[in-house]
Amino acid sequence: MRMFTMQDIPRADVEEFLFAEADLLDEWRLPEWLELFTDDATYSVPATDVPANASPDNSLFYVADDRFRLSERVKRLMKRTAHAEFPHSRTRHVVSNVRIRSRAEAELEVSSAFITFRTKDGVTDTYFGSNRYRLVQVDGNLRIRDKRCLLDSEGLRMQGRVSIIL
Repeated sequence: MRMFTMQDIPRADVEEFLFAEADLLDEWRLPEWLELFTDDATYSVPATDVPANASPDNSLFYVADDRFRLSERVKRLMKRTAHAEFPHSRTRHVVSNVRIRSRAEAELEVSSAFITFRTKDGVTDTYFGSNRYRLVQVDGNLRIRDKRCLLDSEGLRMQGRVSIIL
């Protein structure tokens, strides 16, 4: 990535970063995906009936990970003993409607729409919603400081679980 101030980063570079993230997830290159996150990063998936700005301290979240817990999740999902994901699901992450919501001196707030298709054991599940990112630059490269996946479905009735990374 070219070196820019956060104020000057083109949307095309942000889109390319999000598309590359989706590719890493679809290829089950989770250790490499984890490297996209800063050391102080958070990753969360609130329950579908929780407001977008809710806190995991006082609301139900499917996932509420700091960087350490996210790394443990990645290690677990990469092992054969992760029965929910071995063999790995086949996924396709579709990213669209990328918007830079705000530009600060050291951070970008970005949103995108997503659809994630997951096929396993002859069943295809569809997850859809929006992602909210706080992106920073580390050594001239974009990195994720915070990612919040907001599911738009009314619940996880059919899927029943979020063992994949959205």
